[in-house]
Amino acid sequence: MLRTAKARGKRIAVFATESRPVLQGARLTAFELLADGFDVTLLSDTAVGIAMQKGLIDCVIVGADRITSDGHVFNKVGTYQLATLAKKHQIPFYVAAPISSFDFSTDWRNVKIEERNPAEVRRIRGVQITVDNVGVFNPAFDVTPPELISAIICEEGILRKPFRSKIKNIATALAENHRSRK
Repeated sequence: MLRTAKARGKRIAVFATESRPVLQGARLTAFELLADGFDVTLLSDTAVGIAMQKGLIDCVIVGADRITSDGHVFNKVGTYQLATLAKKHQIPFYVAAPISSFDFSTDWRNVKIEERNPAEVRRIRGVQITVDNVGVFNPAFDVTPPELISAIICEEGILRKPFRSKIKNIATALAENHRSRK
Protein backbone atom coordinates (compact mmCIF):
# COMPACT_ATOMS: atom_id res chain seq x y z
CA MET A 1 0.00 0.00 0.00
CA LEU A 2 2.79 2.44 0.89
CA ARG A 3 4.73 1.54 -2.24
CA THR A 4 1.69 2.25 -4.41
CA ALA A 5 1.08 5.60 -2.72
CA LYS A 6 4.74 6.55 -3.19
CA ALA A 7 4.65 5.49 -6.85
CA ARG A 8 1.65 7.81 -7.30
CA GLY A 9 3.74 10.72 -6.05
CA LYS A 10 2.60 10.87 -2.42
CA ARG A 11 5.25 12.09 0.00
CA ILE A 12 5.33 9.58 2.83
CA ALA A 13 7.30 9.62 6.06
CA VAL A 14 7.02 6.55 8.25
CA PHE A 15 7.45 6.11 11.98
CA ALA A 16 8.26 2.44 12.54
CA THR A 17 8.00 0.99 16.02
CA GLU A 18 10.81 -1.24 17.21
CA SER A 19 8.35 -4.09 18.02
CA ARG A 20 9.82 -5.56 21.18
CA PRO A 21 10.75 -8.07 22.35
CA VAL A 22 12.10 -9.59 19.11
CA LEU A 23 12.52 -6.24 17.35
CA GLN A 24 10.96 -7.02 13.95
CA GLY A 25 10.22 -3.32 13.41
CA ALA A 26 13.80 -2.28 14.10
CA ARG A 27 15.36 -5.16 12.20
CA LEU A 28 12.94 -5.76 9.31
CA THR A 29 10.39 -2.98 8.85
CA ALA A 30 12.90 -0.12 9.06
CA PHE A 31 15.36 -1.98 6.82
CA GLU A 32 12.75 -2.72 4.12
CA LEU A 33 11.29 0.78 4.13
CA LEU A 34 14.73 2.38 3.89
CA ALA A 35 15.65 -0.01 1.08
CA ASP A 36 12.50 1.16 -0.77
CA GLY A 37 13.53 4.79 -0.34
CA PHE A 38 11.07 5.86 2.34
CA ASP A 39 11.82 8.50 4.96
CA VAL A 40 11.82 6.31 8.10
CA THR A 41 12.14 7.19 11.77
CA LEU A 42 12.46 4.38 14.30
CA LEU A 43 10.84 4.94 17.67
CA SER A 44 10.58 2.81 20.77
CA ASP A 45 7.20 1.19 21.30
CA THR A 46 6.61 3.33 24.38
CA ALA A 47 7.27 6.59 22.48
CA VAL A 48 4.20 6.22 20.25
CA GLY A 49 1.96 8.21 22.59
CA ILE A 50 4.18 11.27 22.71
CA ALA A 51 4.73 11.14 18.95
CA MET A 52 0.94 11.26 18.52
CA GLN A 53 0.55 13.93 21.18
CA LYS A 54 3.11 16.12 19.36
CA GLY A 55 1.18 15.77 16.09
CA LEU A 56 3.89 13.76 14.33
CA ILE A 57 1.50 10.99 13.25
CA ASP A 58 -1.25 11.60 10.64
CA CYS A 59 -2.54 8.05 10.43
CA VAL A 60 -1.68 4.57 11.66
CA ILE A 61 -1.48 1.58 9.31
CA VAL A 62 -0.93 -1.92 10.68
CA GLY A 63 -1.12 -5.40 9.26
CA ALA A 64 -3.15 -8.32 10.57
CA ASP A 65 -2.48 -11.96 11.26
CA ARG A 66 -6.21 -12.68 11.59
CA ILE A 67 -9.43 -10.71 11.12
CA THR A 68 -12.61 -12.30 12.45
CA SER A 69 -16.00 -12.02 10.79
CA ASP A 70 -17.04 -9.14 13.04
CA GLY A 71 -13.86 -7.10 12.48
CA HIS A 72 -11.73 -7.99 15.51
CA VAL A 73 -8.09 -7.81 14.43
CA PHE A 74 -5.37 -10.07 15.81
CA ASN A 75 -1.88 -8.78 15.15
CA LYS A 76 1.53 -8.46 16.77
CA VAL A 77 1.35 -7.35 20.39
CA GLY A 78 1.23 -3.58 20.64
CA THR A 79 -1.39 -3.13 17.93
CA TYR A 80 -4.19 -2.65 20.48
CA GLN A 81 -2.14 0.00 22.26
CA LEU A 82 -1.56 1.81 18.95
CA ALA A 83 -5.29 1.73 18.19
CA THR A 84 -6.21 3.00 21.64
CA LEU A 85 -3.74 5.87 21.43
CA ALA A 86 -4.86 6.71 17.89
CA LYS A 87 -8.47 6.91 19.08
CA LYS A 88 -7.46 9.17 21.97
CA HIS A 89 -5.65 11.53 19.58
CA GLN A 90 -8.31 11.32 16.82
CA ILE A 91 -5.89 9.73 14.36
CA PRO A 92 -7.31 7.33 11.75
CA PHE A 93 -6.33 3.70 12.41
CA TYR A 94 -6.23 1.43 9.34
CA VAL A 95 -5.65 -2.28 9.01
CA ALA A 96 -4.12 -3.39 5.69
CA ALA A 97 -4.26 -7.13 5.16
CA PRO A 98 -4.81 -9.71 2.45
CA ILE A 99 -8.06 -11.65 2.32
CA SER A 100 -6.08 -14.72 3.43
CA SER A 101 -6.00 -13.04 6.87
CA PHE A 102 -9.79 -13.20 7.21
CA ASP A 103 -11.21 -15.93 9.44
CA PHE A 104 -14.86 -16.14 8.47
CA SER A 105 -15.89 -18.75 11.04
CA THR A 106 -14.07 -18.36 14.38
CA ASP A 107 -15.57 -16.21 17.11
CA TRP A 108 -12.92 -13.74 18.27
CA ARG A 109 -13.37 -14.87 21.90
CA ASN A 110 -12.21 -18.37 20.92
CA VAL A 111 -8.88 -17.27 19.42
CA LYS A 112 -6.00 -18.38 21.62
CA ILE A 113 -3.20 -15.82 21.99
CA GLU A 114 0.25 -17.44 21.90
CA GLU A 115 2.50 -16.70 24.85
CA ARG A 116 6.16 -16.78 23.93
CA ASN A 117 9.28 -17.75 25.81
CA PRO A 118 9.95 -15.48 28.84
CA ALA A 119 13.64 -15.39 27.88
CA GLU A 120 12.73 -13.09 24.96
CA VAL A 121 11.87 -10.39 27.50
CA ARG A 122 14.61 -11.13 30.02
CA ARG A 123 17.24 -10.88 27.31
CA ILE A 124 17.55 -8.83 24.15
CA ARG A 125 19.51 -10.57 21.43
CA GLY A 126 21.28 -12.69 24.02
CA VAL A 127 22.11 -9.87 26.45
CA GLN A 128 20.50 -10.26 29.85
CA ILE A 129 18.60 -7.09 30.85
CA THR A 130 16.90 -8.27 34.07
CA VAL A 131 17.05 -11.03 36.66
CA ASP A 132 16.19 -14.58 35.64
CA ASN A 133 13.58 -15.15 38.33
CA VAL A 134 11.31 -12.21 37.48
CA GLY A 135 7.88 -13.20 36.16
CA VAL A 136 7.21 -12.43 32.51
CA PHE A 137 3.99 -11.97 30.51
CA ASN A 138 4.98 -12.27 26.85
CA PRO A 139 1.99 -12.54 24.49
CA ALA A 140 2.93 -12.64 20.82
CA PHE A 141 -0.35 -11.06 19.66
CA ASP A 142 -3.20 -8.92 20.89
CA VAL A 143 -6.72 -8.20 19.71
CA THR A 144 -7.98 -4.82 18.53
CA PRO A 145 -11.77 -4.41 18.69
CA PRO A 146 -13.59 -3.07 15.62
CA GLU A 147 -14.69 0.14 17.33
CA LEU A 148 -11.05 1.32 17.31
CA ILE A 149 -10.57 0.62 13.59
CA SER A 150 -11.30 3.31 10.98
CA ALA A 151 -11.18 0.94 8.00
CA ILE A 152 -9.85 -2.41 6.82
CA ILE A 153 -8.02 -2.30 3.50
CA CYS A 154 -7.79 -5.49 1.42
CA GLU A 155 -7.89 -6.63 -2.20
CA GLU A 156 -11.66 -6.12 -2.24
CA GLY A 157 -11.28 -2.45 -1.37
CA ILE A 158 -11.72 -0.34 1.75
CA LEU A 159 -14.13 -1.80 4.27
CA ARG A 160 -15.78 0.64 6.65
CA LYS A 161 -18.01 -0.01 9.66
CA PRO A 162 -20.10 -1.94 10.25
CA PHE A 163 -17.54 -4.58 9.30
CA ARG A 164 -19.63 -7.72 9.81
CA SER A 165 -21.83 -7.25 6.73
CA LYS A 166 -18.90 -6.30 4.49
CA ILE A 167 -16.80 -9.24 5.66
CA LYS A 168 -19.79 -11.56 5.18
CA ASN A 169 -20.13 -10.28 1.59
CA ILE A 170 -16.48 -11.16 0.95
CA ALA A 171 -16.97 -14.64 2.44
CA THR A 172 -20.07 -15.19 0.28
CA ALA A 173 -18.28 -14.02 -2.88
CA LEU A 174 -15.31 -16.29 -2.16
CA ALA A 175 -17.60 -19.27 -1.56
CA GLU A 176 -19.51 -18.58 -4.79
CA ASN A 177 -16.26 -18.23 -6.72
CA HIS A 178 -15.03 -21.52 -5.23
CA ARG A 179 -18.29 -23.30 -6.20
CA SER A 180 -18.18 -21.94 -9.75
CA ARG A 181 -14.66 -23.35 -10.24
CA LYS A 182 -15.80 -26.90 -9.45
